Amino acid sequence: QVQLVESGGGLVQPGGSLRLSCAASGTIFRINFMGWYRQAPGKERELVAIIRSDGTTNYEDSVKGRFTISRDNAKNTVSLQMNSLKPEDTAVYYCNSNIERTRWEYAHDYWGQGTQVTVST
Repeated sequence: QVQLVESGGGLVQPGGSLRLSCAASGTIFRINFMGWYRQAPGKERELVAIIRSDGTTNYEDSVKGRFTISRDNAKNTVSLQMNSLKPEDTAVYYCNSNIERTRWEYAHDYWGQGTQVTVST
């Protein structure tokens, strides 16, 4: 089995910063990409940022220049540094990863349990 465990959510004032972390554990042969999604109340889940095994990244337009995604391949972790947070960033943030458990299996997507980020005065 593979598990993704997130940490780092919380309440922060507008303009503040938070750092989310996610650790993948279990039977892992290779991690292809890791990313963060978010879902605000009444809205669809959306991709926030993704980082591939070669280190290339993509960001949702509204977070460009404010959020930075990074990964530690040796530790199977991915982080999301969120700066200049706005009320509209409020959502449940989910870690996502595309993982091959063994060399003989196709890759599957795995999800964390979600962590709440609230930006408010």
